Amino acid sequence: MEDDTIGALVSRLARPHAAGGHSIERAAILAAGEDFDAVVAWIVAHDGAPEAAVAPRPKGGLHGTRGDAAPQPIRRFVFAPGALATATAGD
Repeated sequence: MEDDTIGALVSRLARPHAAGGHSIERAAILAAGEDFDAVVAWIVAHDGAPEAAVAPRPKGGLHGTRGDAAPQPIRRFVFAPGALATATAGD
């Protein structure tokens, strides 16, 4: 995929984030049917970052404190305020 194509896709999929920037859901990238790895590489190269994963809360009960929870996949990628506009302006 070309940078222009990926930039247009990212701009279309991006939504406002509570921190003031933009975020892109992993599921939206997958649903777009494009090369997921190429899109993620573009996001990281243009100052986007995976959102910090929230650790699952321990469940109560006898075995609730066991630390065997599977790691969660990255749910979304986040751009700082203004970073997405800068990244797509040159494309």
